[in-house]
Amino acid sequence: MGRQDDTSDDRTPGAFGPPSRRRVLRLAGGGLALAALTAGTVGCDEDAVDVEEPGSADGDEPKGGGEGSGDGGGAGEKGEAPEPLWTKPTSAETYGDNDELVAAGGVVIASGSPLAALDAATGGQKWSLPGGAVPGAPLLLSEDTLYLASSDYDGSVIGYAPASGKETWRSRLGKEYRQPRPIAVDEEQVYVIAEILEEDGSSRTNVIAALNSTTGRVAWKEQRDVGTEQNGIHAAVRGRHLVYTDFKKNLTVRDTASGGQVWTHKTTKTNYGFFTVHQDLVIVPQGNVLQAFNLADGKEKWSLEASDGALFREPAVLEDVLYVTDSARTMRAVDPRTGKQLWKSEALADAGLQAPRQYVKAGDTLYGATDLDKQGGIIAMDARTGAVRWTFNDKTGDYHAWLVATDGKRVFALHGKKLHALPV
Repeated sequence: MGRQDDTSDDRTPGAFGPPSRRRVLRLAGGGLALAALTAGTVGCDEDAVDVEEPGSADGDEPKGGGEGSGDGGGAGEKGEAPEPLWTKPTSAETYGDNDELVAAGGVVIASGSPLAALDAATGGQKWSLPGGAVPGAPLLLSEDTLYLASSDYDGSVIGYAPASGKETWRSRLGKEYRQPRPIAVDEEQVYVIAEILEEDGSSRTNVIAALNSTTGRVAWKEQRDVGTEQNGIHAAVRGRHLVYTDFKKNLTVRDTASGGQVWTHKTTKTNYGFFTVHQDLVIVPQGNVLQAFNLADGKEKWSLEASDGALFREPAVLEDVLYVTDSARTMRAVDPRTGKQLWKSEALADAGLQAPRQYVKAGDTLYGATDLDKQGGIIAMDARTGAVRWTFNDKTGDYHAWLVATDGKRVFALHGKKLHALPV
């Protein structure tokens, strides 16, 4: 067995302190961190903002909110946000992770219990699973399968057809493992992390494993070091490389064929585990520097520094362009191969809007979803310049993060218990 995940804890000078309770809720979703939190403490942290009283939950369509500049992106007159095509109440139980809202097979699905798939065009329910999604486990979507951790907590990982909700695949890691959660998928394998059970039923270690996506058989499994966590995992696969992070601030790359660890780097306290990948590079925000590392050997390929000490936020590569915003709300489009800046925009700061933390793209419009409600929502931006076209906000004041997904025909915006479909 090769070198394992580093569990040491760095302290970056000048970095933020421990993550806020709201961010812990978002990142740890359903893990041990949640057990230590209570509903009464939500909002008492550095992320807190004044919020409006929640509106009615009767499913009425909200009015489009906010003003912007430019046309496109489904905008109404004078750059106003478009009216939703439909708005539906949901059973959503989300923590703000980007993989808790997915659109595929003509349906849109928000993590919750029961897990309901709504018709993308009408909002009508197509199917539901009574057990729902396991809190904190992603809605992991491949080309034609939705992978879920079993809500029966029987050690199974199950695949469903998104369009019908019918079970198409099932695998079980083994009785000696508990709560396997899928973290990534490619054309051949589903990658999971699970707790290793001790004789007394406790667990001090966890395992990362690959399951064959055709047979369900275990392709390989590797025990991770004592002290590593199975919560707060963000993962992606590119070719022979599985990339993931956890709360221990490690960026780790493994070989998808053998499970052996290829390399690992520390990430900063301000990163919270977010990264993106493009071709043979993994791109990571590290405080005020954005770094790109070769997947094969971990060597730095390029870096980009933010101005005035601003900290980079969550990055995304969409249609071969890297989009990233910093804490000063300056947005950049970057060539992910070279790190060359394509454009820089101050439009978010000029409009007094929050920095998005999740992005999708449809046509020439970039849609960003923000953390909190009052100064954000869904922001439509010109993907060629960063100009703000419009902002949609349902005015509920709900403290949950906004989530966004698209099927190319519509943009789906989830906020708390309401799901909106917006025209593109």
